[in-house]
Amino acid sequence: MGSPSTARRISARHHRAVTPVPETRYDRRLAEILNHATEVFCRKGYEGASMRDLSRESGMSLAGLYYYFESKERLLYLIQKHTFATIVQRLKERLEGVSDPEQRIRIFILNHLEYFLANQAAMKVLSHEDEVLKNGFGAEVAAIKREYYRICVGLLDELKRDRGLQFSTRLAVLSLFGMMNWIYTWHKPRVDADADSIAGEMGDIFLRGVMAAKGRKERQ
Repeated sequence: MGSPSTARRISARHHRAVTPVPETRYDRRLAEILNHATEVFCRKGYEGASMRDLSRESGMSLAGLYYYFESKERLLYLIQKHTFATIVQRLKERLEGVSDPEQRIRIFILNHLEYFLANQAAMKVLSHEDEVLKNGFGAEVAAIKREYYRICVGLLDELKRDRGLQFSTRLAVLSLFGMMNWIYTWHKPRVDADADSIAGEMGDIFLRGVMAAKGRKERQ
């Protein structure tokens, strides 16, 4: 099994390659507004937040805000789309050139925890406002989330084939997401370890569990 130091090596090797910088003034301003909107939605909830709240938080006039976004639903859509698209892109870059199935799963765990511990407000918004989006916005975000889920399924299936394991891929994937997704509710930086260390330990716990499934009859 790997260790927290393994996770740190993965993180250091890929950090520079997966930190994109906005290319234009418009991109930078858009990113700033999305950050402010995330904080407002995190504090007040989507239903409780107004465009005026978002205007005050961002320091932009209502007219200026409507120049970028015609509604707060579009703001929530862009927050969710940006978050999931970013984490998928970072994951694909980190997986490139890595062939060991166990190491690929560890990369998946580290990528997930590292991003969401650095963006805890966004994680809370994603968790609490999961079914708000309508009018095609929700379908587009759902497609990105399905891609992310399928990547994880593929990683677990690779491990099963490589190690001769038998377990329910669906159960394993959903259990892994259950371990990772609620970290924002309990993680305290002054008490708990950083993303690298947690990813190493969580990877050990998860992989020991699925590795023990060798020879066990799979249930679909």
